[in-house]
Amino acid sequence: MIRNPSVQGALLGLCSFGLYALSDVTIKFMGQGLMAVQIIFTAALCSLPFILLQAATSAGGFSMRPVLLKWTVVRIGLTVVNSVIVSYTFTKLPIAQAYAIFFCMPLMITVLAVPLLGERLDLARVLAVVVGFSGVLIALRPGSIPLQLAHLTAIMGATLGALNSLLLRKIGNKERPSVILLWPALAQVLILAIFLPWVWQPMGLFAWSLALLIGVLSTCGGILIIAAYSRAPAIVVAPMQYSQILWGSLCAALIFGEKMDALMVLGIGVIIGAGLYLLWKSGQPLPS
Repeated sequence: MIRNPSVQGALLGLCSFGLYALSDVTIKFMGQGLMAVQIIFTAALCSLPFILLQAATSAGGFSMRPVLLKWTVVRIGLTVVNSVIVSYTFTKLPIAQAYAIFFCMPLMITVLAVPLLGERLDLARVLAVVVGFSGVLIALRPGSIPLQLAHLTAIMGATLGALNSLLLRKIGNKERPSVILLWPALAQVLILAIFLPWVWQPMGLFAWSLALLIGVLSTCGGILIIAAYSRAPAIVVAPMQYSQILWGSLCAALIFGEKMDALMVLGIGVIIGAGLYLLWKSGQPLPS
């Protein structure tokens, strides 16, 4: 048995982001015949029993009352909108292209933390952000790769995801994991149900099985990442997120025949390098 908490956290992180990558690929597969609103509704509906089971069996007893109600409501809004945006993006773009934009989230977190959390940036961090965003230009090569609405929704998704991550910094140590997982899923079911009469397509057993799979994968991924951060510091766990690009791209190549060219690989490499550098710098004090 592995007893080192940092190694445990890293392995849990790897497993979590592997599950998230499988969830992304499954969403893309379902998107061949269904709209994003229906995909997220059915996946959230299927995830609720597992989240409730996790809440009922967690230490401290069953309690779903948020400690920070206002911020929980804000996070619910961000999560519902972002889930639909991200799902739409995955159904329209190759996985690698979507990841090239989504994985700018650490760069956006660094930038948004200045006005929202009052954090400061030194020259090295500013340059890392600029280099990271240049990696997106290398990967997507505007002008050679036709840009479409899904590229814009990917940018919106990365921005909303960054805002959600900053919000989790505020509430993560004060809210129970069951509260963090349940309320966004429940809101997805209740809010998105309003739009179903306009988008609903009949679903067979196979489609419902895929929705159940997304629910299981996303719920287990959320539980594992919470466990990872409870065992190891962010500087150990956060880099494991970049393995999601590897898992997702590999699955996309095997299932959809998607391939990455050399510039796409280079651009994603630049984005990852900038993100890892910012993560390393986050553990160091700013120069006075």
